[in-house]
Amino acid sequence: MKMQFISIGKQHEPMVNEAIEEFTKRIKNYFVVEWLIIKPLKNAATLSATELKKAEAVVILNNLHKEDYLIVLDEKGKQLTSIELANFVQQKINAGNRKIIFLIGGAFGVDEVILKRADFTWSLSKLVFPHMLVRLILAEQIYRVCTILNNEKYHHV
Repeated sequence: MKMQFISIGKQHEPMVNEAIEEFTKRIKNYFVVEWLIIKPLKNAATLSATELKKAEAVVILNNLHKEDYLIVLDEKGKQLTSIELANFVQQKINAGNRKIIFLIGGAFGVDEVILKRADFTWSLSKLVFPHMLVRLILAEQIYRVCTILNNEKYHHV
């Protein structure tokens, strides 16, 4: 199975980039994984939040295929423990999903059309985090999922 992490925003900041790369490298021992960082739109500052989300939605949808399993990270989504997330990913593997996409939306979140397209909406926390930290947390949690599914010692209960 392939995993893809899509994020709208600037490239990884150097202070967290090394950690993101390390966890991504570790995930590659279990899954094919890649990052797609979608640069902020050039005219973003001239658009309202609603207009910006709609414009970003067009770019996001152009990067999705009908068969992709889309998980949108959103503060209003369902919160999961690491074990629940591991079980969830295992279910998607068992169901024959060939590609899971984890989407981190733009500064104002994602447009309703993306939420409707999403197969699942996941919340990391009720707190709001900067995009760079969300990327790092996502990479770490997916690596944690890998170790849980393979009964490795990384995750402590």
